[in-house]
Amino acid sequence: MRFIALLILIVPGLLGVYGIKLLRDSFFLKTSAPFSWFDSLAAASMLQGTFGLLLAMGGIGFVAGYIFNRDKKTGKVQRLDS
Repeated sequence: MRFIALLILIVPGLLGVYGIKLLRDSFFLKTSAPFSWFDSLAAASMLQGTFGLLLAMGGIGFVAGYIFNRDKKTGKVQRLDS
């Protein structure tokens, strides 16, 4: 059971890492395999950067949400009284 839970955390983490790699490559104008079929380097770089940003935000957000919910269950998160 713990192995499945570990896989559930590792897969979005790896997608986030791949998204950061795509962002870095688009910053330096290097296109990866799924985006290299575009004729325009600028269009391929923009599409690759957008896709990388979505992957990075999704992966990091999933892991951060898991940590937040785990800490909320154990009572480590303080409530803000306004």
